[in-house]
Amino acid sequence: MARPVLLQQASPQSSGISFTTLNPKPHSSLSEFNGKTFRISIQSKSKAWKSNGSCSQLITASSSKKLLIMGGTRFIGVFLTRLLVNEGHQVTLFARGKAPITQQLPGESLQEYEEYKSSVLHLKGDRKDSDFVKSSLASLNFEVVYDINGRESVEEEPILEALPNLEQYIYCSSAGVYHKSDLMPHFESDAVDPASRHKGKLETESLLDFKDEWFFHRLNAGRPIPIPNSGVQITQLGHVKDLASAFVKVLGNSNASKQVYNISGSKYVTFDGLARACAEAAGYAEPEIVHYNPKEFDFGKKKAFPFRDQHYFASIEKSTN
Repeated sequence: MARPVLLQQASPQSSGISFTTLNPKPHSSLSEFNGKTFRISIQSKSKAWKSNGSCSQLITASSSKKLLIMGGTRFIGVFLTRLLVNEGHQVTLFARGKAPITQQLPGESLQEYEEYKSSVLHLKGDRKDSDFVKSSLASLNFEVVYDINGRESVEEEPILEALPNLEQYIYCSSAGVYHKSDLMPHFESDAVDPASRHKGKLETESLLDFKDEWFFHRLNAGRPIPIPNSGVQITQLGHVKDLASAFVKVLGNSNASKQVYNISGSKYVTFDGLARACAEAAGYAEPEIVHYNPKEFDFGKKKAFPFRDQHYFASIEKSTN
């Protein structure tokens, strides 16, 4: 479960970073059990933004902007980049280049893909090399940064230093930053855990691969699906297109300033229900579910299960009002 956090660039008179996110309601979710909770934080230079009401109006009315995406080659970025290019923005991906910068999606024609591919620029580099980040970005005058793979604040500092005139800095964090609690769902005002390791999108990307392997690979092989304990633990899932759309709607939206919103779906699902939903979605028969006690096994450095072994979901009431 993730929560995008929108950061807005501090004005010269202000200090620090104000945490905010998306105000408007995102488009209808593409997932039956949509619910990755997103927390967006915006850091924004003091500027007289004119609110047009709805988020879609803001996007339509906004002029083309020069955008930088930190990461962007997988998961959220695959869809976010397309949406931004379709809106007419100039998009540059900052990535190491170890994976293909763009990829053709199922159902996308070769012509559509080639047009999209030719519109995306690539700045090759390692974001952990702060000197390179500062020197390479300083002269490029990006107006907005989408940071979807940052993990620590030290990774954002060189970017902010190199781009002092940013209009927005949009950072995607994780809902794992909420402090563990027996009270559900999580609200935006809930206490956060300063020791949380779920701050960045990079960990979420690797976790996504693990979840796919756990369910769909086993279904494809005709193997049972192991579920910890009772299997009635309630969780949330989401679709990357929903998150990408939410990020686009944040662009130039003054309503997002100094607010926090959970972006999620209205339905929850149990672990057992998730296994059955995966089987149904992939066209398999009712899966064989085997419950186990994780404490009775030694998993080494691997996780006993791709989800937290507890009830974990968040309220979306604020984001849908």
